[in-house]
Amino acid sequence: MYVGRDMTELSMMKKTDWEDSELAYFHHSLQQMVPYLNEEGQSIHKEIVQEIESRGGLKRQEADYTHGTETTYD
Repeated sequence: MYVGRDMTELSMMKKTDWEDSELAYFHHSLQQMVPYLNEEGQSIHKEIVQEIESRGGLKRQEADYTHGTETTYD
């Protein structure tokens, strides 16, 4: 279950200020609804994808014994 800031709060912030887990969660959520999104929703999803790409993706740089290389949002 996602525990973090909701879209209302995040929509008032620059995408560069979002946490990786927030980007991952809302990208996943919007990706599942792409066929149903209006132009505004598609624009928000595109901005999220662009921010993820500008950060080099959502992979952790290194794994250790407690964390893998995937960013989780649970």
